[in-house]
Amino acid sequence: MSPAAHATVLRIAANHPSLPGHFPGQPIVPGVVLLDCVLQEAERWLQRPLRVLALPTAKFTAPLLPDQSAELQLKLDADELRFTLSRYGAPLAQGLFRIAANLEPAHTGNGAA
Repeated sequence: MSPAAHATVLRIAANHPSLPGHFPGQPIVPGVVLLDCVLQEAERWLQRPLRVLALPTAKFTAPLLPDQSAELQLKLDADELRFTLSRYGAPLAQGLFRIAANLEPAHTGNGAA
């Protein structure tokens, strides 16, 4: 199976609730917010909820400031979702999520099959 790819632009508004404390007077978008945006966009693209099993690699190489745009590249190959965030070609972040291949129905605990 060959990898599937998707690209989009993301932007975190200056009024995002995480920004006042990260860092006061000179806010930058927290890495956890970027990771959440990556997963939300992957779910939109794949049109299904994702269950993350692991985040074996995530590297943040430059900050993203509020209201700045960044290019997001996603690549899905089996259970590996790779991402790259860049701005004007300069890398901001990259990493790999391991995701469940298919979501299993929730176990109800009542013994019913």
